[in-house]
Amino acid sequence: MPATARPAARRRPWPALLGLVAALLSLLTATALTAPAAVADEPARESGRAGAVPAAALTEVTNFGTNPSNLRMYLYVPESVTPKPAVVVAVHWCTGSGPDMYNGTEYDTLADRYGFIVLYPSVTRSSKCFDVSSPQALRRGGGSDPVGVKSMIDWVTRTYDADTSRVFATGISSGAMMTNVLLGVYPDVFAAGAAFSGVPFGCFATTDGSEWNSACSGGTITRTPKEWGDLARGAYPGYTGPRPRMQIWHGTQDDVLRYPNFGEQIKQWTNVQGVSQTPTGTDTPQSGWIRTRYGGTGDRPPVEAVSLQGVGHNLYAQGMASRVLTFFGLDGSGPAPQPQPGACRVKVSVNAWNTGLTASVTLTNTGTTTVDGWKLAFTLPAGQTVTGGWGATYTPSSGSVTAANVAYNGTIAPGASVSIGYQANHGGDSAAPAAFTLNGTACAAG
Repeated sequence: MPATARPAARRRPWPALLGLVAALLSLLTATALTAPAAVADEPARESGRAGAVPAAALTEVTNFGTNPSNLRMYLYVPESVTPKPAVVVAVHWCTGSGPDMYNGTEYDTLADRYGFIVLYPSVTRSSKCFDVSSPQALRRGGGSDPVGVKSMIDWVTRTYDADTSRVFATGISSGAMMTNVLLGVYPDVFAAGAAFSGVPFGCFATTDGSEWNSACSGGTITRTPKEWGDLARGAYPGYTGPRPRMQIWHGTQDDVLRYPNFGEQIKQWTNVQGVSQTPTGTDTPQSGWIRTRYGGTGDRPPVEAVSLQGVGHNLYAQGMASRVLTFFGLDGSGPAPQPQPGACRVKVSVNAWNTGLTASVTLTNTGTTTVDGWKLAFTLPAGQTVTGGWGATYTPSSGSVTAANVAYNGTIAPGASVSIGYQANHGGDSAAPAAFTLNGTACAAG
């Protein structure tokens, strides 16, 4: 595998990105920055795997697979890489590059500590922005940047026997927008994402070939949670498996991708996860930060959002990557416990008439431990309103609904089931909810 190794550089301070605003506001005048030349100043130290790159050095990998938009691939593999390592895809900002993301964040030093692999995609188009707007980028297999990133992931998982259940994405600005896109297009690939100063999946969509969407960047595109959720689900029609968790970061004074995009992302990913928009917890991790969690408590809820008071677009700072790893579950020795897709299964049958319906729900614990106290979250189709129910308490009556156990059925042994149900009015759409989560863990269907 052709590969050139870049010597390990000392950490530069994260770029101020003063040119980013101008580049984003006028792509025609963006400065095209190129990646530093890759030069090896010492013999490569092979890890023993066929095709593996030198350890502890940023390395460009070529000929990695299908790459319709001519992305470049940079990889960092620590000397202490663990067996079946996790993979973190770290996506750069407009005018940046993979090497810039490497130098401007601390994911490589954290990889040295925890043993995961870091993949840095790098744009070659003149704007150095990722494609988050074209129809090709916003559907599975459509082409453009997501396909190239997926090829890079496939190369890493083949070469290093990486854990395909622990692939994550994080990005800044354009990279944050691409993080949203990747999680929508490849929900079966990514376990979670973390987006710094981004916009919802599909918000930047254009049909005229433009990379820029002023309505979205200005924060004037608002949709219902279901509308946002449908956009993300529509990228991979027919997919019914678990969805990636999402961590969202945004500054209240962002003047490039305005702050309303923070709330719109929360709408989208809570709906995709089938959890309520009402936070399960709110705290202040440090002065000026407000963190809300949705659909679960603890460090790895389905959705986590951090609002930074008085902070602008350039919000990323040293130390934040450690919080990302906590959300991902990668900040321990060896594989950290993850929410287990398939630990529950939900089967729904609907009996509908012209303006109403009843839904019978069977919840099965397919895990290996007893569930003691449960909340089953789901999103009702638009126009449906719960008017009554049995076997659980239902709140609220429409939108993102949580069914909580009652006194007699709060314990579910491994392999056991509980049956609940509800009656609802509808405005023409009598379909069952598309996805369910049990205490924040996505459930299999059927």
